[in-house]
Amino acid sequence: MLKPSKIRGCVDAILINRDRDKSLASERVESIEVNYEGFKGEAHSGLTRPACARVKLQYDQGTEIRNTRQISILSSEELVQVANNMEIKRVEPEWVGANLVLSGIPALSLLPPSTRLIFDGGVSIVVDMENGPCKYPGEVIDEYFPGYGKRFPKAAQHLRGVTAWVEKEGNISLDETVSVHLPIQPSYPPLVR
Repeated sequence: MLKPSKIRGCVDAILINRDRDKSLASERVESIEVNYEGFKGEAHSGLTRPACARVKLQYDQGTEIRNTRQISILSSEELVQVANNMEIKRVEPEWVGANLVLSGIPALSLLPPSTRLIFDGGVSIVVDMENGPCKYPGEVIDEYFPGYGKRFPKAAQHLRGVTAWVEKEGNISLDETVSVHLPIQPSYPPLVR
């Protein structure tokens, strides 16, 4: 039910946030050990997590659930588009809490759930869903472009990347190539939302 596509991307940045309570901002690393809990040392790692605003219609806040938000993946090209939409010079992936920045994957933020990102080194990451923009990156952006952070949620609509979880362990390095394997599935006919 998964088909390799001709789409190949490249790892432009690897980042981790060691303490989410201190800040949303992440820091760059050259490579990362990836296990079933996520990126080693990343604050969002873990097999489970407390339910948050993303699933507020399904669970009470704080309910322990499976962690399908281990990794936040963004597109280099979409970050440029977000900066243009905000009318600022740049939006750095550190400012928006990214863990992985890829280039060469068109419309990365719209990759369907269950898409596999398979890295040349063997790691496989499964896309859970689009990562909706929120106000928190704007607070960090305001430190560099005062007064512009409030524009982030609207400017990043459908450009905020995806959240994902680990299917196969290993290591990911800068400049590594990744292939996109798409689920073969028609749209859900009733389109219930």
